[in-house]
Amino acid sequence: MAYLGKEFTVEKDENYAEFIKSLGLPEAEAAHFIAYKPVTKLEKNGDTYKITTVTSNGTRVAEFKSGVEFDEELKPGFTVRTKYVVNGDTITQDMTKDGKSTTYKREFSPDKMKLTITSSFWDGVAYRYYKLV
Repeated sequence: MAYLGKEFTVEKDENYAEFIKSLGLPEAEAAHFIAYKPVTKLEKNGDTYKITTVTSNGTRVAEFKSGVEFDEELKPGFTVRTKYVVNGDTITQDMTKDGKSTTYKREFSPDKMKLTITSSFWDGVAYRYYKLV
């Protein structure tokens, strides 16, 4: 897990704008997320993991244990049921709300991370490719 503690930033993406549009967000909010280029860092302390995401809007931290479901507030007033599962160098995050689900699969290597996004309400697959900062 040579990538622990390292910061990764978005280098390129595929179908990400289409995924964001499938969320049905207001146009200005969708445009913000399409332009979203976060810096992400994964850390581990014992059996607890922490993903820190830094954007121009601030910092969001998610602490979790593999396989344990919890309520995660993505933004004020918007909470989803989340479960992260760690399997080697892959972390799969399943989020559900109101009968809809989204899966974020993060595949780490020492200097890259690939994020694959799928959902129950969109037929496509989106990818975001990250590189070391």
